[in-house]
Amino acid sequence: MCRNIRPLNNFEPPATADEVYAAALQYVRKVAGTTKPSQANQEAFERAVAEVAHTTRHLLADLVSAAPKKDRATEAAKAKARTAVRYGTPA
Repeated sequence: MCRNIRPLNNFEPPATADEVYAAALQYVRKVAGTTKPSQANQEAFERAVAEVAHTTRHLLADLVSAAPKKDRATEAAKAKARTAVRYGTPA
C-alpha cells in the first residue's frame, strides 16, 4: 500500500469526501506510476480516480466493526509519537 494512503474506516467523524478523493488519487498515482499523467492519459487518469473514490465511499459505507470508533486527534498524536521515535525528533 502507498504510505500516503491513510486508513479511513471506523473514525469519528467519518472520512470526508476530500480524504476519500486524496486516497483514490494516491492509489491511482501508485498504480499508474506517475504523479501527473500526460495529456493523452489525463481523461483516463481522472476517470480512474473518480471510480476508485466512488467505490471507496461504498466500501466505507458497507464496512461494519465491533471496535469502538477511533478519534482522529488521538490517532494523529500516536502517529506523531511513532514518527518521533523512528526519526529521533522531539514529539
